[in-house]
Amino acid sequence: MPGIEDLYREIILDHYRTPRNRGELAPPAVSAEGNNPLCGDDIRVYLDVVDGVVHDVKFSGQGCSISQSSTSMMTVAVKGKTIEEVRAFVRRFKHMMTLTEGDDEVDQSINLGDIEALQGVVKFPVRIKCATLGWNTLLEGLNEATK
Repeated sequence: MPGIEDLYREIILDHYRTPRNRGELAPPAVSAEGNNPLCGDDIRVYLDVVDGVVHDVKFSGQGCSISQSSTSMMTVAVKGKTIEEVRAFVRRFKHMMTLTEGDDEVDQSINLGDIEALQGVVKFPVRIKCATLGWNTLLEGLNEATK
């Protein structure tokens, strides 16, 4: 369906050209850094967690359009969610990216919205690491914030 692929491509390019929540958060926000040495992607995610809710999230770094747009979409999706909701959302996203079946830990009813635009990346296995880099970094930040 070429029309839907064009739409998905536009969503990815829009988040790459005009990233949402780009910047840094000052302490007491926590941060985590992730990188993919194979392609040079470098992401830092900043989290302000208040009473178990992601009050604010920002990111900085550089990399390919997939890593940058995926991280931008991620920040929009997780802001205002509880830590448990964020973890479930990340599991759902990573499930979509790996196409694994029968994972009882994944809530299939979670609507990924525009993030589904990244589903086409699964056709290019080497790019899956680009798409999931920000998400894995987010999980590290959540672990740090909940210590």
